[in-house]
Amino acid sequence: MDAYEVLGLKPDASDDDIKKAYRKLALKYHPDRNQDPEAENKFKEVSEAYSTLGDPQKKAQLDAF
Repeated sequence: MDAYEVLGLKPDASDDDIKKAYRKLALKYHPDRNQDPEAENKFKEVSEAYSTLGDPQKKAQLDAF
């Protein structure tokens, strides 16, 4: 999984851009707001991508590769 791709961002995205993209997608795919069966899986994927990019150490590891 490419965390940047999941959030629709480029690798040079700022922390604010990452946070904005996550919030937008989290609202869109949240299971309470979206009844599509795939929405829950997409929400989990978006959350996992944000947990990677939101943590400076994990982001640095990802950017190193």
